Amino acid sequence: MIKRIFRQMLLTQIISSMTVMICMLVDSVMIGRFLGVDAMTAYGLATPILLIFAAFGAMLSAGIQVMCGKTMGSGDLEATNGCYSVAVALAGAVSAVGLVLVLVLAGPLSTLLGAGQPGPDNPVFDLTRDYIRGFIIGAPAFIFAQIMVPFMQISGSRTRLVVAVVVMTLADITFDILNVFVFHAGTLGMGLASSLSYYLAFCVGAGYFFSKKCMFRFRASLVKGKKALELLSYGIPTVVNQISGVLLVFVLNKLLLRVGQNAAVASYSVISTVGNFCYCFGAGIGSVALLLASIFYSDEDRTALQNLVRTMTRYSALLVTAVTAVVLVAAPALVRLFLTDNPGARDMAIEGVRLFSLSLLPSALNSSFKNYDQGIGRTRLSELISFLQNFAFIALTALILSSFLATTGVWLGYLCGELLTLLATSILVWRHAGKMTLSAEAYAMLPRDFGAKPGEFMELTLNSLDGVVDASQKAYDFCAAHGETPRDCNLIGLCIEEMTANIIEHGFTKGGKDHSVDLRLLFKEDRRLIRIRDDCASFDPVRYLELHSDDDPTAHIGIRMVMKMVKSANYVNSLGLNNLTLEL
Repeated sequence: MIKRIFRQMLLTQIISSMTVMICMLVDSVMIGRFLGVDAMTAYGLATPILLIFAAFGAMLSAGIQVMCGKTMGSGDLEATNGCYSVAVALAGAVSAVGLVLVLVLAGPLSTLLGAGQPGPDNPVFDLTRDYIRGFIIGAPAFIFAQIMVPFMQISGSRTRLVVAVVVMTLADITFDILNVFVFHAGTLGMGLASSLSYYLAFCVGAGYFFSKKCMFRFRASLVKGKKALELLSYGIPTVVNQISGVLLVFVLNKLLLRVGQNAAVASYSVISTVGNFCYCFGAGIGSVALLLASIFYSDEDRTALQNLVRTMTRYSALLVTAVTAVVLVAAPALVRLFLTDNPGARDMAIEGVRLFSLSLLPSALNSSFKNYDQGIGRTRLSELISFLQNFAFIALTALILSSFLATTGVWLGYLCGELLTLLATSILVWRHAGKMTLSAEAYAMLPRDFGAKPGEFMELTLNSLDGVVDASQKAYDFCAAHGETPRDCNLIGLCIEEMTANIIEHGFTKGGKDHSVDLRLLFKEDRRLIRIRDDCASFDPVRYLELHSDDDPTAHIGIRMVMKMVKSANYVNSLGLNNLTLEL
């Protein structure tokens, strides 16, 4: 089931990772083709401001995934709504303050970013300032769009996410074309086109949160300072990642101005844009890993976490290798989308895109591991990987290699930096494991006393009714081996048989796809737990029984019998999965 839910989440997570990057990609294509190299340079210089706001949105998004992974895993809907309320309040406050500050300080910020002083002989300054002003108006929309993504993933509203991104992309292309051929508003118009597109995407996504079926509710009473700090702390590794990326762009822009002047910065703008789009594949894998890791870690499910490591590594290798091959072949065509009238910058960019693409596979692996580490609470390790990957190793190797390879050395810095980060991560894993190994068990980085020990749990996956009786018998044998009385062994086996058979009989016939039921029986210390997880249509047996409490006592006899047998029953639907935990 882990592979299936990973695959189901991956496409929408990749697409949602492109929320910010698609508008930047479209803008850079239109700017490069129709507004010239100076405008493309201005776009590159303005990028750090855009990434700072994206960093805050990503920080909130990651914090939401970790916090809600814990609360949804334990079935605490009140705490989940607290997370939702705090996230909305923080997004609104920061986006409003940031919008005003950047609009007021757009000129000084442009100078700080390398656009020079305003003057008739420096068109880059005006172009940079105008793009910042136009784009920043959309800051509230793209920050809110980023925090909507994890909540919609948790609720299973993946189709709406895809629709929102499609609407945003088509709108941005349309508005950019109108700006170039009708309004002639330069880089200001390009920035405004992106802002309007973000607001349209936000409106599509927001429709879910104002609908009756939305499982999240904003309540001002739940907005607490302590919760806000907790949410932000969970997202710190992500903001370290984003800020490191901002610093890297700033440093490499300065380095490229020295070794290749404006043409090199324009080429780097193309490479960054193509690269940011390609990064969305690795980022999507990492985001899925983050959310699933936080849920499985709160469940203390060692097996699921190890399977998650295998799955995310496999998808990184297969998917990103294919992306790398496409970019290597298509590099000239991709660059011509951006640069047409400057052969020197174009040739430089083609070389840079190809060399950069070689770093995508180690980058995806690094992103997967750091997001996974963040999900299991190893925040310091996640922050270290982020800093090494997105700034330290790339900046250092680019600085060294550029001294004798000029711009080629800068492009090679990406590959060298990612490989060094992967090596550093592996060394830390091997130190934790006590040996050199490539096993998923080692890279899961779990404490030796984490979760249930072998013999304390039984796990099965059921795909048809044929396995129900066998699962009941195995549960009986497991309970007997742990000293339970024959009567209790029979009752537990009967409970499992009744609930799994109900799911298969009533759930497997709907949806027109293959389904499965994951069963976990846990005997740990003084706790006896049954966890049943399935990917069928949403069904809460606890709530169902409450709604039918006045029915004929002989109706719904299976659910009534099970609920009387257990000490407590907790149901939650997350990621499109039904999760029922029964405490015996």
